[in-house]
Amino acid sequence: MIDIRLVRTDPDAVKAALSRKKVDPAEVDALIDRDEALRRITAERDDLRAKVKALSKEVGAARKAGDAERAESLAAESRALGEDAKVRERQATALEREVREMLLLIPNLPAPEAPGGDGPDDNPVVAQGGPDAASYPEHQRVPHWETAATLGILDNERAVKISGAMFTMFRGQGAALARALCQLALDRNADAYEEIRPPTLVLSDTLTASGQLPKFADDAYHVGRDDLWAVPTAEVPLTSIYRDEILDEADLPKRLMAYTPCYRREAGAAGRDTRGLLRTHEFDKVEILALTTPEQGPALHQELRDRALGSIEALGLTWRWVEICTGDLGQSQHRQFDLEVYAPGVAMWLEVSSVSWFTDYQARRANIRYRPAGEAKGTALVHTVNGSALAVPRVWAAVVESNRQPDGSVAVPEALWPYMRGARVIA
Repeated sequence: MIDIRLVRTDPDAVKAALSRKKVDPAEVDALIDRDEALRRITAERDDLRAKVKALSKEVGAARKAGDAERAESLAAESRALGEDAKVRERQATALEREVREMLLLIPNLPAPEAPGGDGPDDNPVVAQGGPDAASYPEHQRVPHWETAATLGILDNERAVKISGAMFTMFRGQGAALARALCQLALDRNADAYEEIRPPTLVLSDTLTASGQLPKFADDAYHVGRDDLWAVPTAEVPLTSIYRDEILDEADLPKRLMAYTPCYRREAGAAGRDTRGLLRTHEFDKVEILALTTPEQGPALHQELRDRALGSIEALGLTWRWVEICTGDLGQSQHRQFDLEVYAPGVAMWLEVSSVSWFTDYQARRANIRYRPAGEAKGTALVHTVNGSALAVPRVWAAVVESNRQPDGSVAVPEALWPYMRGARVIA
């Protein structure tokens, strides 16, 4: 959530910043209205409580002085004011809930450096590398699903029989390749990131803390009987590991990584990119995440970008970074870069990692604070930064297409050799 104190003190700046994310200023005005009503009702409640407390003392004094009539009169007045205070308390509770619900739906403020724009077409390319996208020969311009069917390493037809549309199933060396990609990402980041294997069914509070609820409920899988949610990304449980805790500044940044399966309903993507592995309901991913001080945030954002790119470069893929413009920036993101790889078989740039800096937006929801070092008193909210170290499906597709050989086999990138049980070629 954004800081309500900033909304109170500088509403025009908040509206101007959020307008870059296409947020109607009326949403901020409505929040201000409800917040002012809450503060007014809270002040009235507190004033009534103070009067009740003062009257209670007067009642005691009157009874001590033997003035029963005055004591009863004051007690009656106190009871009436007490009932009024209870009414204000109920009103305040309802308004607190309303203000929180409004805050949960208002996006994070974009970074001043984030480029302006209306949507994905306005996201600028800021860096690129690897083989030239035009350099791939014809035998590598075969869609991965055709190569995979010939080699028997992808069986989506039976996956659909088992689970329905947009589920996939790797087989044989295809399954080994998927596992190898995850292990590569874990091993490349194990020097600095603590490996976590978190639960993949989580509470509503956990999904709310990272920003998925309430806005993106339709894209998540909900287990209604137990009121649990299947995680759309390991970012969700990793963000909540230190929920409602206070850390020491000396322990920051905290670097965490996790492999998990991820589940997404893709409710808004029906009919798009459904062939092969371009869009699936379930997939494996390794996530990296850091909890930082505000000062550490930008450097960790860059560090996570470098680490996400490192695995892609190790695989020899064609890549590019795009910076997400304000019109395409997600609800929680302050600044975001997407890593894309070129898949010659489908002639498409595929997004394989989003690396985002959230400032204190998630931490305020999750109540993750730290105690500053030195003489500073009190606590402050941490910043969160996260990114995909490697998401399997589209990287798998790009590896298969980019390494297809003239005879239809697929050369295994050298970085994956340690994880492929001796296989150098998938044939």
